Amino acid sequence: MTNSFDVSDYQRYAQAARLVARTHIKLVEALDAELAAFDISTAQYAVMAALVAGRAHTAAQICHELSYDSGAMTRMLDRLAHKDLLLRKRSLDDRRTVLVELTAHGQALYPAMLARTNLVLRQFFTRYEGDELETLAALLQKTAIS
Repeated sequence: MTNSFDVSDYQRYAQAARLVARTHIKLVEALDAELAAFDISTAQYAVMAALVAGRAHTAAQICHELSYDSGAMTRMLDRLAHKDLLLRKRSLDDRRTVLVELTAHGQALYPAMLARTNLVLRQFFTRYEGDELETLAALLQKTAIS
């Protein structure tokens, strides 16, 4: 690997990075505005969505799924528990493992939250035609898994 600096490569990479970051910011702002009716943030909703989808069952799995550090996740789970949206309980199979799940209240609210987030996502991505959205997802996947 060389240490040479190619300005044109840097500019291309930086432009792509700025666009990804700007897109993320705009999406989170739109989702936060829509989820404010439920007194939760997009990040808190993402935790609930990971649980509902079965992509995670423990705090460590949620951290991995959402790229959060464990301290931030503990505070996030505390806030959601305080709002009676999720609870922690010891695993019956391994008492060292703490499982995270939605409360009945969280399960009851989640479909309305999902509908609101779906509206935002639809507005956000409706300008894509044909298979452009799938192409975008495939391109982003290349970066997300590296």
